[in-house]
Amino acid sequence: MANAIYPKYKEAVLGGAANSALTGSGTTGLFAALVDTGTYTYSAAHEFYSSLAGVVGTDQEVLTPTLTNGVVDGTDVTFPSVTGNSVEAIVLYRKNAGANTTWRLVAYIDTSVTGLPVTPNGGNIGITWNASGIFAL
Repeated sequence: MANAIYPKYKEAVLGGAANSALTGSGTTGLFAALVDTGTYTYSAAHEFYSSLAGVVGTDQEVLTPTLTNGVVDGTDVTFPSVTGNSVEAIVLYRKNAGANTTWRLVAYIDTSVTGLPVTPNGGNIGITWNASGIFAL
């Protein structure tokens, strides 16, 4: 699979749906999850976090998200003390104060990520986003 923006997220943005803005923080922020692709397979039909399987470690917020000329960027993230299965992809999602059945999946990233794939060993896993941004619409 190549990097992709979830089609259901694109529909939400184009339709002005609630919980689609990426400029929030905390309970309404942009988050990243490490994913074992031996357990989770990307699907264009997936819409919410509850569709994910194979999440490894503790999800991390992408702080200070910026939106410039259609490019989404934000701070690099560090996943602390990660154990578990191998990690081959990152899923970005928009969290809100509701249940994970309302957290919109935004992007699936599995190519051109320095350090992936990786087998966790209990240490930190750092993700450095591309200098040109995380992804573009």
